[in-house]
Amino acid sequence: MDFLLECIGFPPDTDIEELERHIVAKGEPAPWRGPGGTHLRLPLAGGVELFLDRERGQDFYTIMPQCRVPHRLRVAVTELVAISDSPFDALLFGRANPRLPEDDDPESSEYTIAAYLTDRRRLPREIPTGHVLALSLAGFALDVSFCGPNDGVRDPAILDSARGAFLAPLGGALDPGGCMDLSLRVREIKHVRNPITGALVEVLETDAPGRPLVLFASLWQLERDDLPKPRPGWRIEGTFLLSGRIAGGLPPTSKHVGESFG
Repeated sequence: MDFLLECIGFPPDTDIEELERHIVAKGEPAPWRGPGGTHLRLPLAGGVELFLDRERGQDFYTIMPQCRVPHRLRVAVTELVAISDSPFDALLFGRANPRLPEDDDPESSEYTIAAYLTDRRRLPREIPTGHVLALSLAGFALDVSFCGPNDGVRDPAILDSARGAFLAPLGGALDPGGCMDLSLRVREIKHVRNPITGALVEVLETDAPGRPLVLFASLWQLERDDLPKPRPGWRIEGTFLLSGRIAGGLPPTSKHVGESFG
């Protein structure tokens, strides 16, 4: 997952073992992670944070980036899938921006979504299909295929869709879970500084249907691939891992951790 860390300002030559030691020394217990092993959270800046996990019996750490975003995305759950090698996470599949009964807007902002949840212990064992959760999600680039003006969009029909956007889960049997194929217009770019490396991190607010979607891309990857840095009004296209946590809408039984999902 080192390439995901590039998205939040850790260069390709980052000493990962040194970073692990730093998180162990400075991190705080991560909520809703496992009862055994090591589970830590380290805030960086602007809502960006690191999660470090080592399950009981493992001899290695896993480090994942996340970001607390101001936008809450409503998602009607279609399926929740446990992850065998990461027992406190889950893959969620559903419909973002599900229509409300009183919604008569002919241009729906609903789309199919896949996301990686890091607090699945909050969920009950049973959750009805169609139950609506509020999620705090951000996307981290696995691959960026295009960054530039709208006239470079890979499929001109995208510009005629809601918000001029394309969002679809990856569907191949070997594709990583929680990942989306995206084509989105950049609305705004904010900058935060990684306090560990001193690198500036670009926080891209993109014009997704219904609610803006925050994305992060590796500036090192863009340079390697001869792609320009994003600009407001430009478009970014590629494959992103959507990762985050539950921000609301939990069923009443979710407070009983002993009956949690999975």
